[in-house]
Amino acid sequence: MAILLALVSMCSTFIGGLVADRIGDRKRLVLGLAAGVMLGVVAFDLMPEALEQDDRIALGVPVPLLAAVVGFFTVHVIEKTMALHTGHEDEFGAHHHDFASVGLVAAGGLIFHSFLDGLSIGFGFQAGAAVGAAVAVAVISHDFADGFNTFTITTMYGNERKRGLILLAADAVAPVLGAIVGTVLEVPAQLVGMYLGYFAGFLLYLATADILPEAHAGRPSKWPLLCTLVGVGFMLAVAALSH
Repeated sequence: MAILLALVSMCSTFIGGLVADRIGDRKRLVLGLAAGVMLGVVAFDLMPEALEQDDRIALGVPVPLLAAVVGFFTVHVIEKTMALHTGHEDEFGAHHHDFASVGLVAAGGLIFHSFLDGLSIGFGFQAGAAVGAAVAVAVISHDFADGFNTFTITTMYGNERKRGLILLAADAVAPVLGAIVGTVLEVPAQLVGMYLGYFAGFLLYLATADILPEAHAGRPSKWPLLCTLVGVGFMLAVAALSH
């Protein structure tokens, strides 16, 4: 059952990525929506789950929050030391990326997150059918957003469409593999929690420092902002329904 539901999650991921691919010239709206979804994933999915999985305290601060700060500055340092941006965005004008690796790293993080989603489905069914079904509903609901973000982030950083589709396929297959592994392997909860915190900080930087400025580049418009709010609201609704 865990593997069958993970296959449904795979379809949800594919649909999200294909929607991002077919959106056409409405790029700013896509980026605004993607930023909102990513912020929602961080606030309503990754961080609560990280704090639940890892309750350790270091220096008076929860370990997942420290990991989130490290994740945030990982991308910041990479961008600044490798000069990923040209100029000063022409004061929020056209945004150009010279280094596609950031997109690949971000997509890789999303793929690993999807693998952990499948892992959670497998572990849930080990605890009981009701628990496994509840976890699967949450995973299927937000894997649409995962597919959407995987394709959007990959291509936004200068990777060609073909590479974006390949990474989308990997993201779609990842929860199925995770569900299989989750039936036979136990992963330390603290390690999962620390990773989720780190990846939350990683996504937070991409959403606020890269994607939102890109969405609002060029002629002023209220629509990207509205799309961002819709993305956040969508993930809040998913979190509320899954609980």
